[in-house]
Order: sequence, then structure tokens, then C-alpha cells
Amino acid sequence: MPKGKGAKGTKVTLKIAKKAIRMTRDGGRRLNLSKMGITIFPKCLLKLTNVDEVDLSRNMIQKIPDNIGSFSSLRRLDLHSNKLESVPESIGNLAGLTHLNLSNNRLTSAGLPSTLGSLSSLKSLNLGLNQLDTLPPTMAALESLQELGLFDNLFTKLPEFVKELSNLTKLNTKRNPLVYAQADNEGMLKGKCEPEENVYLVHESNLCRTCFKSCKEQRERLCEGGGGGEGVMCEDKRIRTYRGLMVPNSVAAVNQDVWRIRKVEHKPDK
Repeated sequence: MPKGKGAKGTKVTLKIAKKAIRMTRDGGRRLNLSKMGITIFPKCLLKLTNVDEVDLSRNMIQKIPDNIGSFSSLRRLDLHSNKLESVPESIGNLAGLTHLNLSNNRLTSAGLPSTLGSLSSLKSLNLGLNQLDTLPPTMAALESLQELGLFDNLFTKLPEFVKELSNLTKLNTKRNPLVYAQADNEGMLKGKCEPEENVYLVHESNLCRTCFKSCKEQRERLCEGGGGGEGVMCEDKRIRTYRGLMVPNSVAAVNQDVWRIRKVEHKPDK
């Protein structure tokens, strides 16, 4: 355990960081500094040019250094459960980054840089449990993105470009105040429509043959205005029929991971 923990938080030196590096099963080098009471991002970590993964989750970090983009060896960066309010533009220089977890922070849409769209190798991006209502349009360029977590935010509608992310197979939008189009006999009205629990976008290749047929028939009925003669197609149904993506995941051949991070530390005393 690092020394020097006090009112200003734990101080991590380069020596301490080097001792915390471990080899991963695939031969990479992982630095785990989770739950260390760190309040300031240790800039000395940027000197570790041979580290592939950095875990700084469950700390109290308020800011990512502006020169984070110089951490060129980084492939995975986990900063969930901190106190971040923004992300520096230089993060777009991390061309090799494949996994980025920024969930359970204090991020607002104004704090997300347009350079997120430059992370061409990014496969997984978790932005859940923040204060976001929009995403940078430049993220439409994230052609490698497969997993996107947007749960527990302030989205009233999903960004249009999400439909065009051709490799996206998992999207979690649970617990957002999404507004969907609803219809009555006199015309279209807008209103809130509670999303179904435990529903994700799932690629059709992950469904068994029976479930694929069932989902396809259901989608066709919705598109034709069927479903008991109601003639209504709620927009949340359309949202979950992006090209190459189908629902529900409850019958998918491959189980989906649980994205939600439950913060259990720092419980108030009774």
C-alpha cells in the first residue's frame, strides 16, 4: 500500500507504480491502482512507456492531465467511480486505446471532447452513470466500437449517428429519460415511454435460429403497424432495430455482461 495518504490523498511515486505492475495472461503489463484514495492523477505514470493497461477506478480523481495523449502504449484505461467532470482533448491521441471506462463520474456533455472520435481502435466505451444528454457527433467515426454504455444519464433521445456504428453489438441505455413518439387516433403525440428492463442491442449472429425467427416476425409486425390492431409503433422499438442488430438479449446465445457499476464504498454511518 502506498505511503503518504492524508488530507490530500495518496501520493503515488514512479517507484510505487513500477512495483504495482503485473503481467497479464496475454503477456501484457497491467498497472492496478484501484481504491487507493488517489485524488490527483499521478503524472509519473506517463513515463511508464511499456504499460498496456491502467486501472485507476474507485478513487477521487477530479482531472485527467492534459498530456494524457502521450501515454502511447495504453490499450485499456479504467477511470470509473472517480470525480471527473471533463476529459482533455489530447485523449484523442491514444490511437491504440481499445477499452475506455469513464462510468460513475460527473461528466457532462460539455466535458466530452470532439477528439473522442479519433480513437479509431476503440472497441468498448462505458459512459454510464454520468450527467450526459448528448455525445460529440465526431463519435460517428468510431467504426471499431462494439460496446457502448450510456445507462443512468440524461438522454432524452439517442444520437442519430449511433445507428451508423456498423460494428456495435451491445448498447446499454437503461434508466435514461428517453422520450419516444406515441400515437393516438388524432395524430402523433410525444411522451415518455419506459424502456424495457435488461434489453440490449444484440447482433443477429448471437441469436439461436428460433429466437432469430421470432424477433424477425415481431419486427415485421411492428413495421407494418400490427400488434393487436393498435397501429402504433413506439420509437423505442425502432431504436432497437438498427441495421444488423436485434433483440431481445434474454434469449441470446451469448449472455451479455452486466455494465452497471454499484458503488458500495463510503457508505454513511447510521
